[in-house]
Amino acid sequence: MTTAREVMHSGCECMNINENLATVARRMAELDIGAMPVCGDDNRLKGMVTDRDIVVKAVAQGKDPAQVKAGEILDGGTVWWVDPGTDVEEVLHEMAEHRIRRLPVLENEELVGIISQPDLAAKLPKDKIGELVETISGSSH
Repeated sequence: MTTAREVMHSGCECMNINENLATVARRMAELDIGAMPVCGDDNRLKGMVTDRDIVVKAVAQGKDPAQVKAGEILDGGTVWWVDPGTDVEEVLHEMAEHRIRRLPVLENEELVGIISQPDLAAKLPKDKIGELVETISGSSH
């Protein structure tokens, strides 16, 4: 069995919910990533901010990214995640079912990694990845 820990990107950063979007965007650019985990003052994951979120929920609405906090654009919905010991088949199922492209990995309520579609593509058969991409691509996330 291949686990989430074996396919995840470890050493993820988590931006604070009170950080402004300009800072979040700069850090995302430095790391060359399209989504940034956002944590509360308790260091617990509160959600994910994507580059699209910054554009659609702030810039396109005429808001100054330097004045909008990361926590203000979180949708407040369920934050989907898996445990490091989760089988990659279950990871695939969760990503497809919830139509998400990046899945945080939490251990003892702490962010320890993130799994993206390419992470899974390296470990799963092509037909299963095809199903995942097809399912998620129908999503607006």
